[in-house]
Amino acid sequence: MPESPEVDSLGGFLREHLTGRRISAIDLEEARALKTRARPLSELHGHAVTGVRRFGKHLSIDTDGPTLLVSFGRAGWARWRDDATDAEPTGPDTPPVIARVGFDGGAELAVTDAGDWLSLGLHVVDDPAEVSSVAKLGPDPASDAFTRADLDAVVTGRRKQLKALLQEQETLSGIGNAYSDEILYAARLSPVAHASTLDEEERAQLFAAIRDVLGGAFEARRDVPPAELKAAKVAAMAVHGRTGEPCPEGHDAVRDVPGSKGAAQYCAACQTGGVPLPE
Repeated sequence: MPESPEVDSLGGFLREHLTGRRISAIDLEEARALKTRARPLSELHGHAVTGVRRFGKHLSIDTDGPTLLVSFGRAGWARWRDDATDAEPTGPDTPPVIARVGFDGGAELAVTDAGDWLSLGLHVVDDPAEVSSVAKLGPDPASDAFTRADLDAVVTGRRKQLKALLQEQETLSGIGNAYSDEILYAARLSPVAHASTLDEEERAQLFAAIRDVLGGAFEARRDVPPAELKAAKVAAMAVHGRTGEPCPEGHDAVRDVPGSKGAAQYCAACQTGGVPLPE
């Protein structure tokens, strides 16, 4: 799943390459992806791009007319070609194209979805806040405006496991499965601990980990080409996706979070007092 550091990097790339360009062609290859059925993608045709903004894990491509909001969902992404006549990547691991947007000068942006079920969504709107998943977003923990008080406000009293809480977009926007694992490892907190049980010191650890992990990821992904972002993210993980490998501190082997079917990881020595979580 793309998360805020990768989506932000993609947004920066598109901002640089799209601003000022006019949309010359629209091709929707998977009709289910369009969520605003009353407003077809053809509304964007002929309009010039004025900017690109990130909202959590969503990107808006703003024009001098409507806005195209792309919700990447579980496995959505984007592929850029400077010239749409260039050969496209092929192979069994190449995700299917959901829609193509052509621009003057011959460039093309293709949005893709690699999931077993379609999770990417496209919206033609006047304001991204018209989309409920954007309107309901919680504070952005990567923002300079995010404070310890903001974290306390969404954590204190919540009877919800930390792993799930960090991924709840209405609580904190932009964090997904991978970075929630990384944040909890950095904070030395159990993924299944309830937020309401955290004391003052543990809340401070969580806040510092959120800022450090996300801040480092934003910096590291900046200027990485879109096609290389997934590999860069995977390579940077300390525990996520590293089942059986030693944790970076060398204290224990990384384990799967019970019930996650191998999709989430933790270190018992660093996060649960040396006692593995019960299966």
